[in-house]
This record gives sequence, C-alpha cells and structure tokens, in this order.
Amino acid sequence: MPKEVPVLRRAVREHLGGPCSEVELCVSELVGNVVRHVGAGTPVRVRVAAAGDGRTRIEVSDPDPRALPVLLRAALDDESGRGMALLDAVALRWGVRRGEAGKTVWCEVADA
Repeated sequence: MPKEVPVLRRAVREHLGGPCSEVELCVSELVGNVVRHVGAGTPVRVRVAAAGDGRTRIEVSDPDPRALPVLLRAALDDESGRGMALLDAVALRWGVRRGEAGKTVWCEVADA
C-alpha cells in the first residue's frame, strides 16, 4: 500500500479527535482498492462525516466509473480478495454511486 495511506489514517484520527479502528480500516481498504484497481497516482477524494443516528459515513471518490468493488469470498490460501469482505463485516451498510465524473464508494459504521 502506498506511503500516503498511513498519512491518511493519521489525518482521519485527527479529524475524528482520536482513533476509530473501523473508520480507519474502511478508509484504508477503499483507498487501497483505488490504488490496486485504478492505479497509483489516481486522484481520490475522501470524505468522513457524521451521518446521524450514531453512524459515521466514509466516502472515497475516484474518476473511474468502471472499476467497481466486488465482495469476494477468498479461499484460505488466497493472498488477496479480503478487503471488501472486511469492510462488509465492519460496515453497517455500503454501496457505490456512479456518475459522469467517476464513482463514489461509501460505507457507514457505528460510532465508537
């Protein structure tokens, strides 16, 4: 994973006023998916905000509307394919919003 992801996790902790492992995991996985499936150096926008009802919403936007996340069930000996399964296990819900300027993958987690 690129060196910017730990910096991004630190910025999320500062934004939230402390650690929140679920939010940090979701940000890492969603940004990591952009890097792996769209390409390093792809511009991304990360948004973390209160969604109400005790939830935090995480959104990661990128310019490629075609590279959509897929929930896989990795076999025991697979070396990849677990990122969206981790996100699915942690998030209350998640989805993808496609538009002319790309896509936004979002998820919501319970506030800690």
